[in-house]
Amino acid sequence: MAIRTKPLFNHITKLSIFPAIPPFPNRFFQSLSRIPPSHHENLNLICNLFRRHGFPQSEFPDFIRKNDFLHNSDPREIENSFKILLSLNPSKEFLVSTVTGCPRVLQLAFLENWKPGIKHLGVHNLTPIAIRSILETASKFGLSPNDVCGCVECLKGLGFSEATITRVLETVPMVMTSADGELADKVKFLMGIGIRGSEIDRVVSSFPRILAFGVKNRLKPLVDEFVDLGFSLSDVRREVVREPKVLGLENGQLSQCLEMVRSLKCRVAIKEKILGGGEFRAGYRVKVRVDCLRKSGLTYRDAYTVLWKEPRVILYEVEEMEKKIEFLVSKMKFDVECLVEVPEYLGVNFDKQIVPRLKVIECLRSKGGVGEEVGLRKLVKLSRLRFYNMYVKPYPECEKIYGRFAGKPVAQTQTQTQTQSRHPVGLWKLLKPQKYPQTEEDVRNIKSFMDSFPKQSH
Repeated sequence: MAIRTKPLFNHITKLSIFPAIPPFPNRFFQSLSRIPPSHHENLNLICNLFRRHGFPQSEFPDFIRKNDFLHNSDPREIENSFKILLSLNPSKEFLVSTVTGCPRVLQLAFLENWKPGIKHLGVHNLTPIAIRSILETASKFGLSPNDVCGCVECLKGLGFSEATITRVLETVPMVMTSADGELADKVKFLMGIGIRGSEIDRVVSSFPRILAFGVKNRLKPLVDEFVDLGFSLSDVRREVVREPKVLGLENGQLSQCLEMVRSLKCRVAIKEKILGGGEFRAGYRVKVRVDCLRKSGLTYRDAYTVLWKEPRVILYEVEEMEKKIEFLVSKMKFDVECLVEVPEYLGVNFDKQIVPRLKVIECLRSKGGVGEEVGLRKLVKLSRLRFYNMYVKPYPECEKIYGRFAGKPVAQTQTQTQTQSRHPVGLWKLLKPQKYPQTEEDVRNIKSFMDSFPKQSH
């Protein structure tokens, strides 16, 4: 093997496609102890080729260890494979992500078959993500260009636009393995709940995973559950058109969310806002926020507990919840499980309460002004006045941090600066009655009022 490799190595190094690149250090090959030394020269060429096309060098050992077929690969074939991939999309990011996600696409015969196949799919302006998904799925399941062309033609025949087909290929490329009848059944199902024409195209474009669900075992039981909960088909159609992701609910999930909404014990105004769009929409909002809390590390039970204890969270956007949770974990150094004990943290104002209070505590902590550790409960549940009296009022340097307009300088005149209170608005200093200067007319009125009383004789 060594006798055959060396002439190949000498021949390849003379080719113009391999410019002089410093060889990899010996410790690189020491990390690949299973590879015979006779393959090191060939691998050195391959690794230099990968590095020249933008692949991160730190990932080479794991990448080569996991893909044994590269040990005996011809560097010239890999170079030709790179050229074909770049002809499909001239982006190094596309090349790196495609090869890293599915190294088998480097097989030259596979790519030579797919180079004209991609261009004849009948979809213009395919995105890099769609091309990568097609190649990865075709490599894993042995699909030919004709198989994918048949799927694309079926989707066009069902009335989907090219933009929607691209979204489907990006998100659920396994659709390429589906039979034409299965795709038609899903369109018929959507028509059965009252969705027509362009609405179907828009629903699938917004939530392509619909085409990956089975009709009998997933979609039909889900709609039956909606009907059992008291919603008519027109209600279901309206909510699906408004938010197609409701069809991604697990069977029984909406029932659990609605049960929690109906059992909420909170102020009437908050509950009216939660139910303002109807019970269906309220239940789905609960589901989305439960998923957000689950993603952060809470269990289903704890996530529902947080929402039941602090219903205001249902009204907030998911992005605001994620922002608060990220701040809680990374900046405040609390575990996400603290939300179960102090769910009010997600219900208070982030910029006006959480951030200023943390700045005050950090300032006092840096100066040794905090005798005991201040937990999340004190940071959140203390009223504004009580927090001010405990942690701000005794320390004048903290008043600017805790002030109402802290961190938001406002242009003021000299008169406004003199008359503005040095204490935050709404605190005890402002409860004193305002003094007004007495005019001469006030003195005369008081004097005439007093003269109206009869004089007492001594």
